[in-house]
Amino acid sequence: MTSEKVTAAPEEGYERGLGSRQVQMIAIGGAIGVGLFLKAGANIEKAGPSLILMYALAGVIIFFIMRALGELLLYRPVSGSFADYSREFLGPFFGYFTGWTYWLMWVVTGMAELTAAAIYINYWFPAIPQWVTALVFLVVLFGVNLISVKLFGELEFWFSMVKVTALIGMIVIGVGVLTFGFSAAGDTAHVSNLWQFDGFFPKGIGSSLMTLQGVMFAYLAVELVGVTAGESEDPEKTLPKAINTLPWRIGLFYVGALTVILCVVKWTEFTDGVSPFVKAFAVIGIPAGAGIVNFVVLTAALSSCNSGMYSTGRMLRTLADNREAPRVFNRLSSTKTPAFGITVSVLFMGIGVVLNYVVPEKAFGYVTSVATAAGIWTWLMILVSHVLYRRAVAAGRLPASAFPAPGGAVSSYVAIAFLLFVTGLIAYDADSRICLYVMAGWAVALGIGWTVLKSRIPEIADRREPELEKVG
Repeated sequence: MTSEKVTAAPEEGYERGLGSRQVQMIAIGGAIGVGLFLKAGANIEKAGPSLILMYALAGVIIFFIMRALGELLLYRPVSGSFADYSREFLGPFFGYFTGWTYWLMWVVTGMAELTAAAIYINYWFPAIPQWVTALVFLVVLFGVNLISVKLFGELEFWFSMVKVTALIGMIVIGVGVLTFGFSAAGDTAHVSNLWQFDGFFPKGIGSSLMTLQGVMFAYLAVELVGVTAGESEDPEKTLPKAINTLPWRIGLFYVGALTVILCVVKWTEFTDGVSPFVKAFAVIGIPAGAGIVNFVVLTAALSSCNSGMYSTGRMLRTLADNREAPRVFNRLSSTKTPAFGITVSVLFMGIGVVLNYVVPEKAFGYVTSVATAAGIWTWLMILVSHVLYRRAVAAGRLPASAFPAPGGAVSSYVAIAFLLFVTGLIAYDADSRICLYVMAGWAVALGIGWTVLKSRIPEIADRREPELEKVG
């Protein structure tokens, strides 16, 4: 039996305007978001130093997910990959459901990031209402995404550069405080802070495990590199490199940064609603340090919102290509961007502005829980598609990928079990359980939509994309 590599045709109409430098930074930026900069404060309050272990554990699972996605991407790189692979290996309904749910995830994440950005601006300008700041940022980023994919990539490159440089600087300063004892925190900074205040698990293992839902939100967007596949200049080279650097990014930016911070400042001083990084610099006493960190976390929020606008437009176009969304979403502007899809997505993100007006103190918590549930569904579809792809390769129906996942289908099964466990934690927690009700309502709405689509386009339920070459 012989086999040939099956590749997809270039994404019709898109400009391959994302170079290696930009794809690498998009991948790095996806691992550094507002979930780390802001939500980590609440999680430290719940779990203490054991939060470091939760980030490390979740990081291993995220690596399994990304290597599964990487194997699929090198088998057939396409924009809208999650929906396409679900459609191919699980059937048309799952492609439809995954595409719309990933769109929902980014719309809701965009609301969360706008909310976080407004909170950060309040650090300097407390008199400005949150909703005003959120609206201004929404309009500015909307304009950037309409111009060109190159401008999006360039902006995301510099957003990520700011985050990476700042995090490395924070780690270096923290290590300096621990080593040389300088600054106001020098007398109390010590590695023993990780266990001497009621132990490494100060509130019990159960309380630590309950933070996993918030930890998983922090990792949302790592899969964004898959959406860039159709607009990357050389996906066969840039995507594996971006995915293989994930472990050191997680180890440095999450596990490393939190370890240093919790050594410098005892965990009991962190509270919900305050960035642990801002708090740490305030304790260290570096002039203007807290303000600088606040600017960095503002950058992180805007970066994630920028990515959300990018991905939602592409996902709506994928759905339209498969007749699972109105055909108008298929249109590209003169700058080769899915302008109509981006516009509609931004209008829905505007709901976040309304939430900041109505319930500014609860807006962030509401939207992050929904985004996490939608993200878990997307990750599950990647993993299940990977398992089915591996079965097809073993049976000789499809060619092997040039970038096989270590552990094969076994690592995907482990990740599936972990994500189901986190879903159980969400159901157990009364504060986050509401997101499952929202997702149930979303599933009903999509089910009704699918029924209508089948009645109007009967063949939509019988086809699988793409028409693959036979291997034999």
